[in-house]
Amino acid sequence: MLGRKKQELDTPVLLMDLDAMDYNLATMAQFSREHKVSVRPHFKNHSILPLAARQVDAGAIGITVARVRHAEALVQHGIQSILIANEIVDEPRIKRLLDLSHHAEIVVAVDNAEVIDDMGRWARNGKSTLNVVIDLELGLGRCGAPVQEALSLAQAALGAGLRVRGLMGYEGHLQKLPDTEESRQRRGEAAKTLVETRQLLERNQIPVDIVTTAGTGSYKTLAGFPGITELQVGSYLLMETIYAPFAPDFRLGLTVSATVISKKEGDHLVIDAGVKALSGERGLSSIKDTEGLRLTALHAEHGIVQITDAKTSLQVGDKLELWVAYADATVHLHREMYGIRNGIVEEVFKIEY
Repeated sequence: MLGRKKQELDTPVLLMDLDAMDYNLATMAQFSREHKVSVRPHFKNHSILPLAARQVDAGAIGITVARVRHAEALVQHGIQSILIANEIVDEPRIKRLLDLSHHAEIVVAVDNAEVIDDMGRWARNGKSTLNVVIDLELGLGRCGAPVQEALSLAQAALGAGLRVRGLMGYEGHLQKLPDTEESRQRRGEAAKTLVETRQLLERNQIPVDIVTTAGTGSYKTLAGFPGITELQVGSYLLMETIYAPFAPDFRLGLTVSATVISKKEGDHLVIDAGVKALSGERGLSSIKDTEGLRLTALHAEHGIVQITDAKTSLQVGDKLELWVAYADATVHLHREMYGIRNGIVEEVFKIEY
């Protein structure tokens, strides 16, 4: 595949503009250096081991994951610091993390006293230790303990023999907001909650060296708060259209290439990319570099593209590219991603399931 023109690839196929990716990688790395805040990118956004390694090489302190198997794959690939930003509650997977902790720094989020007790018991039985951060609920309505429970959970973790490293809080409900005084204030309140909780733990002789939060939509605001140590950015690297309005410092780079397989003159085209190749869960993709076309529906193996300008020259057999709207879900529909530079396949990346 290397050296082939992108138009020669079988469709539907996932493409990444390497120039855009390199630019995004360098932009976030420079921000991290200038603002003296660490980045720990989310693996789920691209799920590609060599790209995680490039992020670390560019200055990231480690990688964030949601799945134990991704943590295992990353450690095998040489990544030495992993944050599991998810609640892991069952004995088999916790024991896998304990085994993994002999080979790398493993930090796992916790929000439940019973799970903390179980973790401590399994760690003692296996003569291991485990790093934890107390996961706080900041308004997203997902995982995370109430803020008022942070101290008791941290004390419980210490009592169970776990190593408390600090706090985690994800303000996902504040990611995709325009940059206004109101949005900055709301994000600032989330950061203030984390910092004040850090101070509470420290007043109670619990050292804190990790306060991890934020994402591609909020990293700029939260980086400015003393006490925030790391940013869990993810989408910035590949960049998707749902984030583009809220993270204008980064370039769109991820597309799906599709072939026109049917055309109804003056009405619509049908392409060979449907929901099995392109996620429409959080909005439909837009057409790259082509005017007069709009994606209106995704079926299993077909996409319906409305012709809004009768002058469009695309015919059956032609190819077009669609900007990916939601990278996390779209990437997981593919086994490989093709890195493109100047229209040529320069790299082929395996996607971890």
